[in-house]
Amino acid sequence: MAVPDFQSFFRPLLEFAADGAEHSIAEARSALKQPMGITEEDLQELLPSGRQTKYDNRVAWAKSYLIQAKVFAAPKRGYFCITERGKELLAQEHDRIDVKVLNQYPEFVEFHTSKPGESTTQEPPSSQDETPEESIQTAYMSIRSELASEVLTRVKANSPRFFEFLVVDLMIALGYGGSRSDAGRSIGQSGDEGIDGIINEDRLGLDVIYLQAKRWEGSVGRPEIQKFVGALHGKRAKKGVFITTGTFTSEANSYVATIDPKVILIDGRMLANLMIDHNLGVSPNLTYEIKKIDTDYYDED
Repeated sequence: MAVPDFQSFFRPLLEFAADGAEHSIAEARSALKQPMGITEEDLQELLPSGRQTKYDNRVAWAKSYLIQAKVFAAPKRGYFCITERGKELLAQEHDRIDVKVLNQYPEFVEFHTSKPGESTTQEPPSSQDETPEESIQTAYMSIRSELASEVLTRVKANSPRFFEFLVVDLMIALGYGGSRSDAGRSIGQSGDEGIDGIINEDRLGLDVIYLQAKRWEGSVGRPEIQKFVGALHGKRAKKGVFITTGTFTSEANSYVATIDPKVILIDGRMLANLMIDHNLGVSPNLTYEIKKIDTDYYDED
């Protein structure tokens, strides 16, 4: 079972707080697991950012929406309790309490509309299964995935020489290779027993990494990786990186997981994502800051 959408927590949270006591969000999360049918697997499911579980996030946003509708009050930091309005809402006996129900309260409408003074009875543009934070992260991941596909298409359309320079730039961006000139001399030395280049692991050159770079459309299989590993053994090398614009077969991935030397496989999708992470061939377009309360600022103790 998946974690329910955050609006599905509105009514259970209200019922949980119906005793009139002050409760913490931690208490609520613990109490709602069983009645909401939340499994241990559900509790491990993370947001796209990987920084919080989906369950924790959705309970927190549900509490926030109920506070904005004035059906909950926040008597002190980290705690909430039901209000008279909240008790009246429960008495209305809605089968489901969601954003449409909360729109009966002007304070909530003001909070939930995008522009001051704008009234609406429409659904918000984001998915009703997601919290606002999740919607932003989902949209970001979608844009990033599309960008990664375009980056990889551009890389494949360029020349082998361009790919050699790209490999240099990537390794430097990852913290390897020393200076640009040193790294540039190390790459593009074709066909040395299956090794395309050697790059310093650190600026002093105390250790080196051997590289293999293939502009391929298809999948690189285990035989190609074995050739590379054989070349590494010939050099008494301990580390290697195999980069391709294509993919690796499952046999290739299984093989490198059990061998010595250590070999890292970078396929086309991973290559594109590393380029995005390190601003290679891409540039920032729009920036949105998601801010949160600085609790220390308000602490008068």
